[in-house]
Amino acid sequence: MLAIKIVIYSFIFLSSSLLGILFSKKYVNRVNELREFKNALNMFKTKIRYTYEPIPEIFTEISESINSNIGTVFKQAAEKMNIYAAGEAWDLSLKIDDLNIDEEDRMVLRNLSKLLGKTDLEGQLNQIEMTSDFLDKQIRKAENQKDKSERMYRTLGMIAGMGIVIILI
Repeated sequence: MLAIKIVIYSFIFLSSSLLGILFSKKYVNRVNELREFKNALNMFKTKIRYTYEPIPEIFTEISESINSNIGTVFKQAAEKMNIYAAGEAWDLSLKIDDLNIDEEDRMVLRNLSKLLGKTDLEGQLNQIEMTSDFLDKQIRKAENQKDKSERMYRTLGMIAGMGIVIILI
């Protein structure tokens, strides 16, 4: 009987610790996704400047080189550009739920859609550069939030698990 209690208590403690780790992972993933968006925008800027390829082709190439949720966003945007204008397709593709970014990050990325495909080369490059600068600020915010929240959620998960086990004992 004692062995069964120990197994149950261990399971409760490990489960709550795992939940804390999973919640903290959200903050790490947000920082990583923002960095991937920044890298993708740098690739986009370079390809627009030097290759003069159409935006859907560039987005498809970016989606193939990035194997994450960010690649999915660029792939969906490229596919939606067959039906919608480039800016609208970009805006629609940012609405997928798999992203770990928050609403403020989405608004920064939506700024790109204002002039995407509507202006000349320099106008689009300036818009990409401005979005990239805003992403830098969002990355710094996300890193600060990650530093505070990641440890808190991990600790909270372990403390909650210990608390439940103590109450049950």
